[in-house]
Amino acid sequence: MKTIGKLCGVLGALLLSSSVYAGDIKVEGAWARATAPGQEVAMVDLSITSSQQAQLVGASSPACKTVEIHSMTHDNGMMQMREVQSVELPAGKRVNLSSGGYHLMLIGLKNPLKLGDSVALALNIKGAGKTISKVEATAEVKSLTEAAPQANEPMGHMHHMHH
Repeated sequence: MKTIGKLCGVLGALLLSSSVYAGDIKVEGAWARATAPGQEVAMVDLSITSSQQAQLVGASSPACKTVEIHSMTHDNGMMQMREVQSVELPAGKRVNLSSGGYHLMLIGLKNPLKLGDSVALALNIKGAGKTISKVEATAEVKSLTEAAPQANEPMGHMHHMHH
């Protein structure tokens, strides 16, 4: 009987963790800042690790009309944000999508994102053989004033931030 209790405890811990594994894809540390009333866009930061060469080719969320993949680049001293069609996911390498580079934009929010809410995401990942898999993930909504995690901060600690 003790073994069943331990197994249930382990399964419960896995279900509550902020990492999502779908096949060969791991999504970690997904979060978005709370939005102000009337704000119709929000940015989602997350990390994706694929065990095999793949591409993030799109995303969707019931929280908004569309989700776009954007990149931030410096162009003649100005920050430029552009929509991109895909992000390469090299085999075995964690790819961080955050405000300084690639990130997801939630456009046409149906409701403001409030502290403590969570946002469901479906990431479209194209793998070998041109097959596209949907990987489900959940982004935690954090404080409007919370600073973005630093690039050198270990990803494992991102979801342990306290307010």
